Amino acid sequence: MDRDLQIIDLIEKNPGIKFREMMRETGMKNGVLSYHTRKLEKSGVVKVERSSRKTRFYPLGTTNEESVLIRSLRQETPRQILLLLLETDLVFNKIVEKVKKSQSTVSIYLSQLINDDLIEFKIIDLKKVFSIKNKKIVRNAINKYHPTLIERSADCLADIFNSL
Repeated sequence: MDRDLQIIDLIEKNPGIKFREMMRETGMKNGVLSYHTRKLEKSGVVKVERSSRKTRFYPLGTTNEESVLIRSLRQETPRQILLLLLETDLVFNKIVEKVKKSQSTVSIYLSQLINDDLIEFKIIDLKKVFSIKNKKIVRNAINKYHPTLIERSADCLADIFNSL
């Protein structure tokens, strides 16, 4: 299979995939993969999102709203939180109990999800009750990209480092 087509296919099946994951999946060396991904980006075939620590690749046509959501769904703890909140609104302690992570880890991810404008909270009986801002968008994204958003071991490492 042509390398460009192989990369495009991988990105379409794994939206939000990171560069290192692509190297593992394709078996391509850093320089070869860099060349091909730059070429695909310049020709407008894929969407690339760069941050200070990561480069993620998305199929063309992925909206900014979808890419933010996909990024969260590709990490274990934010995905667990979002799936819980799809079922029902919850207070902080219930989220901690259900995701089985430390309070500090859950707090970090809740803050991230709030900053990404995916969830919100209301004060009810002096407690913060968390909910998803737009459940329809979250459900649609999960339906559209599932099962490609299933937990990947490389993404679980991010949870470990973020909780330290």
